[in-house]
Amino acid sequence: MDQYYLNLLFVGATFALYIGIAFWARAGSTEEFYAANRGVHPITNGMATAADWMSAASFISMAGILAFSGYDASAYLMGWTGGYVLLALLLAPYLRKFGSYTVPEFIGDRFYSKTARMVGVICLIVASVTYVIGQMTGVGVAFSRFLEVSNTAGLLIGAAVVFFYAVLGGMKGVTYTQVAQYIVLILAYTIPAIFISLQLTGNPVPPLGLFSDFESSGQPILATLNTVIGELGFASYTGQQDTDLNLFLFTLTLMIGTAGLPHVIIRFFTVPKVSDARYSAGWALVFIALLYLTAPAVGAMARLNIINTVYPNGVAEESLAYDERPEWVRNWEKTNLIQFDDKNNDGNIQIYNDTNADFAPTAEQNGWQGNELEVNNDILVLANPEIAGLPGWVIALVAAGGLAAALSTAAGLLLAIASAVSHDLVKGAINPRISEKGELMAARVAMAAAIAVATYLGLNPPGFAAQTVALAFGIAAASIFPVLMMGIFTKTINNHGAVAGMIVGLVVTVLYIFLHKGWFFVPDTNSFTDADPLFLSVKSTSFGAIGALFNFVTAIIVSKMTAAPPVRIQEMVESLRVPRGASTATGH
Repeated sequence: MDQYYLNLLFVGATFALYIGIAFWARAGSTEEFYAANRGVHPITNGMATAADWMSAASFISMAGILAFSGYDASAYLMGWTGGYVLLALLLAPYLRKFGSYTVPEFIGDRFYSKTARMVGVICLIVASVTYVIGQMTGVGVAFSRFLEVSNTAGLLIGAAVVFFYAVLGGMKGVTYTQVAQYIVLILAYTIPAIFISLQLTGNPVPPLGLFSDFESSGQPILATLNTVIGELGFASYTGQQDTDLNLFLFTLTLMIGTAGLPHVIIRFFTVPKVSDARYSAGWALVFIALLYLTAPAVGAMARLNIINTVYPNGVAEESLAYDERPEWVRNWEKTNLIQFDDKNNDGNIQIYNDTNADFAPTAEQNGWQGNELEVNNDILVLANPEIAGLPGWVIALVAAGGLAAALSTAAGLLLAIASAVSHDLVKGAINPRISEKGELMAARVAMAAAIAVATYLGLNPPGFAAQTVALAFGIAAASIFPVLMMGIFTKTINNHGAVAGMIVGLVVTVLYIFLHKGWFFVPDTNSFTDADPLFLSVKSTSFGAIGALFNFVTAIIVSKMTAAPPVRIQEMVESLRVPRGASTATGH
């Protein structure tokens, strides 16, 4: 069967499955829409959380960043997995015990303030919208290649599918759809990785293959990769290039950002008991680890495969003629995500580090006048099966997996936004007497509007999928995580302190991001770049941890200068920390 039709078959079958599940599990009440009736089994919720979590950034973009950045990109793995430990130990069980439907609802009740609740809504929407841009970027990348449509058309198709099953099913429909999406995406990620690990090292287990010998050279595969890219002027793959300060802050930002992401937190509101919230987080970590342990191998092996494609007889020999480029390069060129520019007009492809001044004499001696092949990070996992010459059904499976990853997280984010708007904004502030049917309609309208905004922004993203998502983590780390921690673990922070802390943390972090990425992500409006940042060596993606510090300090200072929280609130916080029982859901 032709590859195009095979892709259509796999993608179409999975889409039909998702929509069928959403129809079967459609929400009929606000409790089903917001929290799946609090009846989801911990293992099921763990798998749904893993799919919610393993977004386009994890599936599509992370291995690409690992491939081209090496050791420094390991911060993504450490930060994102470490964040789940924080979430399981410090937040999930306490928030489940409190019994809220949404994160802003907890903030409003704990800090006895509608203002705090509204500021929480704003923080949630800013973080979630930034995050969903990355998902829509991933949808466009996957569609544009595998269904041979434009990036714009791909985004619109993906938005329509998410709209149908998320708006219809709410949390109940999204939960069971995400279980199916997890199975699709983990098979799509690991099966090609097993094939490629076998090809290069003879070891069928990719994480072990990464530390095995490269069969062609008899040397460890990482040592081979270091040698090959070193001969092309690139920095050591296994060496640290970033500063200790930025690497530490970036890892910390991803950790506390993970623990503060509202679309992940609301998943723990769906389990029956407080203890189930912890078990659920543990199972999620297991399911996530299956992909995250494989990602470094996928990245390293893909980098080596690309170099070997361009230099089939070794770096010292003549490179590949452009006219003889493999089919996978031709396919991806159609999407403009691979671009060739024959700078020295020799008809061959040269890949090397043309920014390395020390390598310039070697390049000049070889007659090279610049790097000629630009490869977008986001295509690497999707192109991997083609690069390795794997069967057509594997390529189609990866297409379905990439779309499953992007759509599952997009649905979770949109649900968090819709819940905040309908439950916290409409019912909490604008119309407290709204009927359940009216609130359900408001949630669905809010979700439709959020999908429209996310699709528009997805057409003009501020970076690769994983980098865009990293900005969202910075925003969540600076605005949401501190207020949740203080709300659970201290009785002295009052409503004024919480509001001031959230505003300062959010504003400082967003300003720092805009100064580096452009105002409202509009191109060419930035004053600094991550290569030459404003403050020391701290990049925009790493600033969330500093923003969180601003939040904590502001909240503590303002609380000390104003009246202490009421006794009933202090008693509530005291009882919240007793890890037994769970209050019933309320519709404050």
